[in-house]
Order: sequence, then structure tokens, then C-alpha cells
Amino acid sequence: VLDPSTGRSCKAVDQNLFRGKKGVFDDLFGGTFGSTNKRGLLVVVMEQLGDFSSAEYAEQLVAVAKDLDGANVALRVIGVGDAQTAKMFASFTGLPLSCIRMDESASLHNALGCHRGPNWDLPSWIPSAMLDWFSNQVGAKDEDEDGRRMVARAWLNYMAMCAGVAAPGTLPEILRGYIGDKTAPERLRDDEVVVAGPIYIKGVKDVKIGPIEYQSLWQNEKGYQRPAELATVRLRSMVEVLSNFEEYVPDQKLLDWRGATFLFASDGSLLYEYKDKGVLTYSETMDRPLSFLSPFIGQKRARNPLGLSDPQE
Repeated sequence: VLDPSTGRSCKAVDQNLFRGKKGVFDDLFGGTFGSTNKRGLLVVVMEQLGDFSSAEYAEQLVAVAKDLDGANVALRVIGVGDAQTAKMFASFTGLPLSCIRMDESASLHNALGCHRGPNWDLPSWIPSAMLDWFSNQVGAKDEDEDGRRMVARAWLNYMAMCAGVAAPGTLPEILRGYIGDKTAPERLRDDEVVVAGPIYIKGVKDVKIGPIEYQSLWQNEKGYQRPAELATVRLRSMVEVLSNFEEYVPDQKLLDWRGATFLFASDGSLLYEYKDKGVLTYSETMDRPLSFLSPFIGQKRARNPLGLSDPQE
């Protein structure tokens, strides 16, 4: 595990640190417990930081950073990638680089038994020429034959999850992004702009696709997550990642690993645990992803971190 701020490796991490071994956290995060006397520690183990889930989760976490600090809860994020990945992710999301650590080989994810979708292996009869072609298409041409096979395997499992295979909740969550959710708060401010190539979207009202301009049918609706609103947020993340894919996903062999969330008390005891089950399933309450933090930061902030209009307020 790498500290991107210093470029130095942290102490080896294994599954024992998630069984009350707070001393390993002290080494990993520079004395989170003990010297700083924190009430708790929120550890978010993210997948590749180029994944949809990572940026979306980070936006929520950044929004409650002051609340966590006020509650004396430290936030630490561990993602898959390298130091450059962390720096770009911090710049894009606003997450402080000091709270990020990077796992370049997903060794922590493996130790924790994180999800990998159906975890399929590639059939042995697939010819090397096909693997070469695929690796070239996804920008992994520098891998050796075993590496190319592992890249293809990771993509197979990732795409299977995107299709809902061994990924409960993924398809409903994708659909929720497009059809909206009348139980969830808004996700975009009226003046917020998302640009993706020829596509220009302002809030949920003004849309421009090349020479075509129009206003959405729900332009005057407020107080809930409108149709296509969350999909627009995800489009913004997709543009950022695809524009810098090699930096965000430096090792495509690890693309299929999913993440997890752990909340610890000051004595190192585990208060909350959730492991992702697919793509865009980083919380067990996706309509309000940070609800589990209610005991620490209050129900209102935990259920609506961005502070936008909420149908339940």
C-alpha cells in the first residue's frame, strides 16, 4: 500500500487489521488513533479509482468531510492504482490527497475477500491472436501473454457485472440513474454544467447535442432526483476517466475488483461493514449512500450530504 503524498510504501496490510488491529492503522495512516484521539475511523476501500462508483462515492464523502471532522471521525480511502492515479482523483473529486492510500496490486482487496463478479476464467482455447487484438483495443498492448489473458479475464468479469451477472442491484441502479427516484434528493444544482464532447447539459433543464438544443420535459420539476439527473452525474465521471484512462486504470488486470466500507470505533472495534456486490452498488442504501453515518453526523446530513432539495425534508 502506497502513500501518494510521499511515494513511500506503508506497512504490509492483511485481513487481520480489520479484526480490531488498530496498530496497523496507526502505521498505515500515520497515527489516526492514539495521538489524534479520534472517536472513529471510516475506511473506504475503493475499486479502481477510474470506476463509476469511486468518483460518485467520493463526491458524497467530500460533502460531509467537515461533518466527519466535527464528529471526530477520520476518513481514509484506499483505492486500486498508483500515486498518479491518486493525484488525479484528488484533483477531480476534491478528496484530500492526505487521506488517500493506493494499493497497486489489490492485495488488500484480495485479503478482504472483496467481490469480483462471477469470477470467471477465460476458456483455454481462446487463441493468442484474439488476446493480442483485445489488448490492443483496450490499451494494454505492453502486457505479456499471461498478462493479456488476465486483462481479458478482468474485462469479462467487469462487463458481466455491468450486465447484472453476479451483481445484484447493478441493473436497478443503472436504471434508477435514467428514470429518476422520487424518494431520493436532487443530484445537480440548477447552474451545474456537464460537458461531454458535443453534449452540453446545464442542470436538468438545458441540453445541447451539437446543433440540437432543447429543454427536458421535467425542466420545472424540483425536490427529487429527476430523470437522467444521476445519469448525467455519471456521464461527467465517465468523461473524466476516458480522457485519462491510463492514469486512472494503470493495471487493467485489476479492473474487476470491487470495494468495501468499514467504520471503526476508537478502540478498533468494527461498527459497520459493507462489501460492494457489483458495479454502482457501493452502498446498501444507494438512494442515500451515507445513511450508515447517521449516528455520527446526524440523520439530515447523512441522508442528504449534498444539501440539495429532498422529498423527505
